[in-house]
Amino acid sequence: MTADNRRTWTAGVHREVLPNGLTLLIQEDAEAPAVAVVTHVKAGFFDEPDRWTGISHVLEHMFFKGTPSRGVGAIARETKAVGGYLNASTSYDQTNYYTVLPASGLASALDIQADALRNSLIDADELARELQVIIQEARRKLDTPSAVTHETLHEVMFDHHRIRRWRIGYEKDLARLTRDDLWQYYRSRYVPERTVVAIVGALEPAAAAALARQAYGGWAPAPGAVDRSPAEPPRTGVRARTLRADVAQAELVLGWRGVPPLHPAAPALDMAAAVLATGRGSRLYRALREPGLATYVYAHHYSPTELGVMSLGAELAPENTDSTLGLIAESITALAMSGPTPAELERARTLVLARWVRGIETTDGKASALAAAEALDGIEAMDREYAALEQVTGDEVREAVSRYLRPEDVSAVLTLPGDRGVPLTPEQVERAFAVTRLQPAPDVAVLASPTIRPIRTPVRKEAGVLHASLPGVDLLVRRKAGIPTAAVGLYLRRTRFDPPESAGIGALVVRSALRGVAGGDASELAFAVEQLGGTLLPGLALDWVGWSTSVLAQHLPTAAAILARLLTEPTLADGSVAAERDLLVEETRQAADDMFRYPFQLAFREAFGPRGYGLPALGLPDGLASIAPDAARRWHREAFLGQRATVLVVGEVDPEAAIDTLAGIFGGMPAAPPHAGVAPETWLPLAGARETRLQRQKAQSAFAMVFPGPARGDAEYPAAEVWAAIASGLGGRLFESLRDKRSLAYTVMALSWARGRAGSLATYIATSPDREAEAREAMLVELARFASEPPGETELHQAVNYLAGQAQVDRQSNPMILAELLESWMIGGGLAEFADPAARFRAVTADQVMRLAARCLNPSRRAEGVIEGSGGGR
Repeated sequence: MTADNRRTWTAGVHREVLPNGLTLLIQEDAEAPAVAVVTHVKAGFFDEPDRWTGISHVLEHMFFKGTPSRGVGAIARETKAVGGYLNASTSYDQTNYYTVLPASGLASALDIQADALRNSLIDADELARELQVIIQEARRKLDTPSAVTHETLHEVMFDHHRIRRWRIGYEKDLARLTRDDLWQYYRSRYVPERTVVAIVGALEPAAAAALARQAYGGWAPAPGAVDRSPAEPPRTGVRARTLRADVAQAELVLGWRGVPPLHPAAPALDMAAAVLATGRGSRLYRALREPGLATYVYAHHYSPTELGVMSLGAELAPENTDSTLGLIAESITALAMSGPTPAELERARTLVLARWVRGIETTDGKASALAAAEALDGIEAMDREYAALEQVTGDEVREAVSRYLRPEDVSAVLTLPGDRGVPLTPEQVERAFAVTRLQPAPDVAVLASPTIRPIRTPVRKEAGVLHASLPGVDLLVRRKAGIPTAAVGLYLRRTRFDPPESAGIGALVVRSALRGVAGGDASELAFAVEQLGGTLLPGLALDWVGWSTSVLAQHLPTAAAILARLLTEPTLADGSVAAERDLLVEETRQAADDMFRYPFQLAFREAFGPRGYGLPALGLPDGLASIAPDAARRWHREAFLGQRATVLVVGEVDPEAAIDTLAGIFGGMPAAPPHAGVAPETWLPLAGARETRLQRQKAQSAFAMVFPGPARGDAEYPAAEVWAAIASGLGGRLFESLRDKRSLAYTVMALSWARGRAGSLATYIATSPDREAEAREAMLVELARFASEPPGETELHQAVNYLAGQAQVDRQSNPMILAELLESWMIGGGLAEFADPAARFRAVTADQVMRLAARCLNPSRRAEGVIEGSGGGR
């Protein structure tokens, strides 16, 4: 973000402190299609004495469990009925509750949110049931290697401060919490003076303020209790710990104590993290991922209120631990000694500022940021943070790294799979940081910018979208004002699936293209885009492939020209393809560690067999390993070149000028006919339920059920979406039956999986291994109800209103709109359905939902993927 684009992000905010001490923040966003209400309570894990570890998160759950005027489930159902969704999150220093909905529902949202905030019952019986759900959530977290690794890092780094604790709480601690504990915590922390309510969106500020005063003004004032964490004294010394888990890859994370968010060095540490590991042009991405040492690298400076943690990590094969650790140490030491190059600093600054701006693009993102700033140091802290990031110098980055990322203060945690790999020791970490020879900061050549001559192009306008049909490409542009960015994507419809024996070859081509084009290698490509404010992203789906990025709007022409080169000029050199192939092999092996996605992968393999939709878009390890670079280049020629492309742009642009610019870039592409229909993808014959079951050393068991359903373009698709809205989410049938009443799971859901050639009605649950059979039986009972009786009028009304409302809410950001356009254009009804996406849901009847369920939800025609856990917990 340059000075020309600088804005005062808090301009127009109405700030008001009510007589009871509650702070209201209201900001109108005339461009928003929705409104968000965020309730920020200044209480989190740091506020919990040891006897109450995890209580903030438990209270977050009980927030939705009823008030004197609203029974259990009513808060969720009423929110759904006005087209909104609600959720919450608990962090170290805060708990946030938010709802996002069409602006017409603001009065209802405030009434519901204020009632829950002020009048939660915390019923003892409901608490007992919900604690079982939270224990399932805690077990799910134990099955998430990255969460365990990072929280263990905090335990290693800190000896006294509460950040060192397992923040969600251990099972034994959670089970001890009583209704009286919750009530004391609720009444002492949830008070007006510790509460900020932020409202942002399509609203009239004076009217919104009047509604908020009515909702919150009668809340009696009360002093908030303070129970501060023990202080953490300074210390020096290298620490290391090794964990073992049932995972496919290792994860290494290093950490240092950083600084609180208001500390002068905080912006410099944020920028250091970006120089090291944000984007493909970062030092660690080029040092570790490009050569194939790690599949993923990252760096964060995280600073909740009173402290900070700087962490850097990588996902890698266990045998790469030493080399990865050495390269991380070398990169940090070099940055501490010499600082970033001017080009590195500007690349990092542009990315950080663009990411900052995108974080407040949605109404809930902006409301959350305003509330957090107010709770920290007043809303002006937002503007000060942005200005500080704009002004960080290279010397400040060097000084911050030198002072805070000292070799003698590092802590490290390594998670290893099973019995593979060698445990990490403090001595090993010390040796890595005893750097004696440093490589100079890498120079990156500037990728030549093309000369773009706009071509005046005829267009048609439909549903607010400009469409130009060129000989080889369709151009779709939609303006969205609000923030000065633009999302742009280039996509190709998959006219045929990857060959089963080399599944993932399409993904390999897309990802290998990012490693270089004619006249520019991977680093030059990365720098070229990241200096525009974006990062190149591969677009990989079963129905299409492509690339996208989101950049500052004035850089749209350059970004689009780079996407064109990815399609037409990728070098696909032997070494690049081989390196990317090996990384894909590791990533697809690691997919088996995902307790949500992997059961679905197994289920769809049962449904479709080892072909088409039965194979993941990234492919499978064995098939990928056999793909030679020549085969990838041949697939690029056959399946990419000559296909009709689609280019989409959404953002703060002049649509007509953007079309003309895109025509100047893509007008020379070879002619290709309009897309024809594709043959349906058929399920395998399912005579009786079939499953694939794998046993793992996991705390939970998880299973996905899939049933034949409508494809995206079928007439029954809207009814399938309504069915999923009735069945799933807060207030949904499956949620209330399996989670609220039986406490079987934290995660239970239903979805309509609709693709271009086939579809499915699907369900998922993760539960204790000893309750798997009970969960399956309960799931089938609820599904049978759909097939035997139509949904009630209220259920249908809530589901339809929810879908209609979310059709508006989902248009809050450029990438979200681009994704909607892409799906409509590629596998949906085209631009016509973009005009009023809710119309198709409003036309659905209760009988249509029941008939669909009766046809599809046949228990003898289901496929299941099951990960059977071993149980256990901490």
